[in-house]
Amino acid sequence: MNSKSRAKPFTKIGHIALQSNKHFPLFFLLLITSIISLYAQEDQLVTLPIKAVTDSITAPLFPPPVAKDSIERDSTITDSLNKKPALLLDQITYKAKDYVKLSQKDQKIYLYNEAEIHYQDTELKAGVIIMDYIKNEVYAGRLRDSLGNYSQLPYFKQGSNVVIPDSIRFNFDTQKALIWNSRTEQQAAAGALGSDAMKVYADITKKENDSVYFLKEGKLTTSADTINPDYYIRIRKAKFVPKKKVIAGYSNLYIADVPTPIALPFAYFPLTVGRTAGVMMPTYGSDPDTGYFLQDLGYYIPIGEVADLTVNGSFYTNGSYGVRGQSVYAKRYKYRGNVNIRYENQVNSQKGFSKYSNNTNYNIQISHSQDTKASPNSRFSASVNLGSSSYYKESLQQQNLPNTQNNTLSSSISYSKTFPAYPSVNMSLSATHSQNTNTEVVNLTLPTLQASMERIYPFAKRDGIKKGLIQNINFQYDLNARNSVVTDSENFSFANSKIGAKHKIPISTNFKVAKYFSVSLGGSYEDVWSLDTYKKSYDVDSQSVVIDTVSGFDRFNKYNLSASIGTTLYGTYDFGEDKKIQAIRHVMRPSLSYGYAPSFEQFYDEYDIDGKPIQYSRFEGTLFGKPSLGKSNSLSFSLANTLEAKVTDKDSTATEAKKIPILSNFNISTGYNLESDSLKLSPLSVNGGTNILDNKMSINFSAGLDPYAIDNNGSRINTFNIDNGGSLLRLTRANINVGYSIDSKTFGKKDDEEKEEEPDPFDYVASSGGRTDDLFGKGDDFNSPRSREDDEKKGEDVDNPIYGTKIPWNFRLAYSASYANSARQNEFSSHSLMFSGDIELSPRWKVGGSSGYDFKNQGFTLTQLRFERDLKSFTMRFNWTPFGTYKRWYFFIGIKSSILKDLKWENRSQRVR
Repeated sequence: MNSKSRAKPFTKIGHIALQSNKHFPLFFLLLITSIISLYAQEDQLVTLPIKAVTDSITAPLFPPPVAKDSIERDSTITDSLNKKPALLLDQITYKAKDYVKLSQKDQKIYLYNEAEIHYQDTELKAGVIIMDYIKNEVYAGRLRDSLGNYSQLPYFKQGSNVVIPDSIRFNFDTQKALIWNSRTEQQAAAGALGSDAMKVYADITKKENDSVYFLKEGKLTTSADTINPDYYIRIRKAKFVPKKKVIAGYSNLYIADVPTPIALPFAYFPLTVGRTAGVMMPTYGSDPDTGYFLQDLGYYIPIGEVADLTVNGSFYTNGSYGVRGQSVYAKRYKYRGNVNIRYENQVNSQKGFSKYSNNTNYNIQISHSQDTKASPNSRFSASVNLGSSSYYKESLQQQNLPNTQNNTLSSSISYSKTFPAYPSVNMSLSATHSQNTNTEVVNLTLPTLQASMERIYPFAKRDGIKKGLIQNINFQYDLNARNSVVTDSENFSFANSKIGAKHKIPISTNFKVAKYFSVSLGGSYEDVWSLDTYKKSYDVDSQSVVIDTVSGFDRFNKYNLSASIGTTLYGTYDFGEDKKIQAIRHVMRPSLSYGYAPSFEQFYDEYDIDGKPIQYSRFEGTLFGKPSLGKSNSLSFSLANTLEAKVTDKDSTATEAKKIPILSNFNISTGYNLESDSLKLSPLSVNGGTNILDNKMSINFSAGLDPYAIDNNGSRINTFNIDNGGSLLRLTRANINVGYSIDSKTFGKKDDEEKEEEPDPFDYVASSGGRTDDLFGKGDDFNSPRSREDDEKKGEDVDNPIYGTKIPWNFRLAYSASYANSARQNEFSSHSLMFSGDIELSPRWKVGGSSGYDFKNQGFTLTQLRFERDLKSFTMRFNWTPFGTYKRWYFFIGIKSSILKDLKWENRSQRVR
């Protein structure tokens, strides 16, 4: 030791006085002698249960030499103590950075600076550790510097339970502990972090055993700020079972250290890891039409590891009620899906009043998808959305608001199977549903059987290259059989079902002519079956045509022939590689086709009206329609175009020019009927589309142009429009759709691609059948078990600079117009503009809105304003529909964490009926 060390022989560490000594070799001799004397029993030596492991010991402080008689005296005491059976089941290992001191006088071991003790599954780390090897107890505390700042708080871990206190006293024999200012974190689910983990603080904690702790003056919070949580629940006394529960006495909520009147005489906080059953707290309020209400009172039930069940109920004092059941199931690499059933009984006003009404509405949603790895040759999928036509428009639930603008409900359930053996066969069995919520017409196909056999080339080897007319001859087989029903949602019935089947065998071949022309020849044979046909007759008395249904199997067959020739033309205009636009390329694909089909008069009958014979087919009105009457002999022409430009890439590191589409497709088609005696030319059809502005804007358009004029009744006449004083072609219809999406990232540098995370099997959202964007507004289901998962995934440590240089935002626009002029009506059948957007004013403030304007009806569409504030541990939202049929507002504030998600306040207004 240097002179400076000798000048200060004593160093104060907490309340422990340590004396410096330079007798370094003598110390080890005395230490070994003491150990032997303390643990000698008769003639046998007992293995020391405490194993000292020291590393990087600097400035060691050792006691003075110990006399021999004192060693013998200690040995005598040790012999008397060793008569008790040892309770330690394993060795204790320890270490410290600065020093390890063994005091025979105090019968303790002192460890200083980065001290550690390990015993079985118990781990203790601290700045200062004092171990009593007689009582098998240990005390751990913090280090305090000259400025009064503390560091190296104790870290106590037993099994998977971790406690970080200010100080701790622990007994290795009884496994009991006394902990001061303890801090521990309980995960609500596997892998939960941040705001979804429960933090448990207590002034004094008594550890009774591995599974029971008693707390005094504790705090429960999910705030990520461990020093000054923005909220906590103060508990006076509590029993704490890690990863299971906290049972407390009188508890009340504190926000920013300010007590609130939200309190309970006793409380139960579940901390079970993973999904657990429990009650879902409702939302309360009042409404002039329905009275006082409790909405979304429910219960959540996990079903094994692959499914769950949520049952909710809403009850109103005027007699209205609603029930909702939802089940989500998922098995990784197998399947996933959900079932959502909703039922509402709505009572308006009171009996005896003119506005009284009682309506019942329901909605059923089912979604199922199969993983592609589950079965390569078979697949089952389902997407069901059916119910009352007025469900979304009359629903009292806020989350149904966007679906009020959706006029169609559709469903599909299908199972497909592939038989890979040659020739392979694909079979599918499906059921479909389409429902118009305005007309309430429902179309069902229940079921539809489809089968197709792969193409067979009888004149070529299976694996060989097919050349020429003969080798390319091929045929296949297709089957389509189904039962179709047309009904309405109020009077649902299968009485008007139609059953039929169609067998089709197409035959075709193709070959090259003059190297650049592709020629295709083909034909098809169809055999159509029906279980019902219709017989027509004329009733003289009522002077009307009577249609009778004839039950029984009937069939007809038909065939046709076709031929086509086409080629591809390329045109490029070069501007030079030093120009911004280097070249423009135009690709044209003209095609000329011919089709022939004979007349199938044998399937037609006659009935008389005043002696005048009228031809009809008994298959008219059947599922697949009737065969054609009269020979078909026609030519058709089509021209497909694509136009793209080659421009210099802005990226200086790019080695090739960038291709930009000017017209992704531009198609023109028309036809000429060789058999018709009038109106031989078919209307000219034009359609196209493109993506511009770096694929941010999509444009699609179509139009119909008729060369013939019309009379005063709006019927086409065999006179060209130009000969009737008009233009060469008459515009009969037109349609355009424009979609535009842009955000703040568009004008910034592209970030590196983020790695896609594997989705959670239960991270599933059911499709409601509406738009996937927010152009019709957003409907937040605040009471869903997964409603705030996105909020929990948002980090708590968000930078919020005073002067923000980046403000994230996004904007979406959709324009649609349909024009009709087939009978000189010259009007827009639909004409609307919709837009929506969001802007993050700060990392915690987000404002959004959606609206639109209907130019035809001259009014705004559903308009919604949205305000969202991230309050760290809380989230606050306000949705407002300021005017219109669905005028209403919603306010919500609640804790983001799923553990305490029932701590919330929600208020809302009901729409004006």
